[in-house]
Amino acid sequence: MKQMKAGIALASVLAFATGASLAAGKTLIYCSEGSPAGFDPARYTAGTDFDASAETVYNRLVEFVPGSTQIRPGLADKWDVSADGRTYTFYLHKGVKFHTTPYFKPTRDFNADDVIFTFARLTDKNLPFNKATNATYPYASDMGMDSNIAKVEKIDPYTVKVSLNKVDAAFLQNIAMSFASVMSAEYADQLLKAGKADQINTQPIGTGPFIFQAYQKDSVIRYNGNTEYWRKGDVRLDKLIFAITTDPSVRYQKLQKGECQIMSYPRPADLKAMQSNPALKVPSQAGFNLGYVSYNVTHKPLDKVEVRQALDMAINKKAIIDAVYQGAGQLATNPMPPTQWSYNKTLKDAPNDAAKAKALLAKAGLPNGFEITLWAMPVQRPYNPNAKLMAEMIQNDWAKIGVKAKIVTYEWGEYLKRARAGEDDAMLIGWNGDNGDPDNWLGTLLGCEAVDGNNYAKWCQKDFNDLIVKARSLPNQAERTKLYEQAQVIFKRDVPFTPVAHSTVYQPMRKEVDGFKISPFGLNSFYGVGLK
Repeated sequence: MKQMKAGIALASVLAFATGASLAAGKTLIYCSEGSPAGFDPARYTAGTDFDASAETVYNRLVEFVPGSTQIRPGLADKWDVSADGRTYTFYLHKGVKFHTTPYFKPTRDFNADDVIFTFARLTDKNLPFNKATNATYPYASDMGMDSNIAKVEKIDPYTVKVSLNKVDAAFLQNIAMSFASVMSAEYADQLLKAGKADQINTQPIGTGPFIFQAYQKDSVIRYNGNTEYWRKGDVRLDKLIFAITTDPSVRYQKLQKGECQIMSYPRPADLKAMQSNPALKVPSQAGFNLGYVSYNVTHKPLDKVEVRQALDMAINKKAIIDAVYQGAGQLATNPMPPTQWSYNKTLKDAPNDAAKAKALLAKAGLPNGFEITLWAMPVQRPYNPNAKLMAEMIQNDWAKIGVKAKIVTYEWGEYLKRARAGEDDAMLIGWNGDNGDPDNWLGTLLGCEAVDGNNYAKWCQKDFNDLIVKARSLPNQAERTKLYEQAQVIFKRDVPFTPVAHSTVYQPMRKEVDGFKISPFGLNSFYGVGLK
């Protein structure tokens, strides 16, 4: 039945895509792994949401060079930074047009007002638009941006000054991230006056290379190429279609048949066949990612460090990497990948030792173990190709020390929402680096500011937090590195989560795809992508 439904959905996609554009080779179909929760990137933290919005519909003031962690000008042609590192002046690109759609027709080009609105939305809870949507912006708050931006001033229609309360060494990298996508102030005003502010999440308007057309949940997202796009050469497609296909085996079948030209997240078991198929190419690179098991330290008995140490010690990571990643991953020790500067190379894992783990539980007053829920993600992510299998293996490992784990799962958006609310005991989750800065790992996943966001462990440790807050304020990379290395020692001692693996990223596509670059951040962008 599942395959039949997928076939019907695909038929509707192909029916839409047929015609002159497809015949001319200008329609690209991307077999994506899941439905986005919405199209307002400031509200979300998952790559599935960013691919469908920030990487298609929107731009940012500063952007990452495709396939790189380096930044380049975006909607800002250039910028100045004050001597004290707390004031940034952005000089905006002129002649940039917002999308024209059946639901919005702009009367002016992009200008400073749009930047003012974008930052106000992220920092001002009393903004009328924010009150109308009642939305939260987890990235802005997790990174402390909402409290650190002191003022955003319009110097003239194409110059904006952003003042910070304190130095943030990663500020430019942070605003290059998906959540900082620039919105149309004019569109927001139109929605607010009509009493439809939340429509910004379902009918997006941006300046990006693709114009949103339609979305059918669990089926398809449709975009048109932006013929008025301001950066020449980035739009080489007439139409872009996301064929939402949750089953990786079905995605592979569609790719083989030419029913899509690119697919997300292959099964490791399929890679060898893909690599030998002459119609396909499968570029790969070391993943800038981490898959881990998070422990909710607000739930007993996970509030005890001995219990977390015992659970950590009981997990057979090598067996998981062999079975789940099938050679496409490496064992993780730290809360960041080895390719991230400031990675502490001196840290080692505790031995995989059931007897010692039992002794730790006994020390914590739990000689007979305890019961726990273990959440398993319903989707594939770059950092975890098979969460169900991983959960079953961890369940078996924990049973050996008397811990009975009940495996739980939810739809992906619900999974993240419930986890942020702290409903889980332990959960499988992971992270793709967003900007190449260590704070994006240690601050975003483990900082006190992030306990209601991506810090799923709800772990707020003062010594650790003091170190990362201080590091964030320093311009010198060597000084920052020393602080981050110390913070990792505290993490390893307290075990708010168990790092399991860093996966290798493989990107299967048909040979005719041209210009696609693997993102170090686990995103799928179609800037400059075409079909030969």
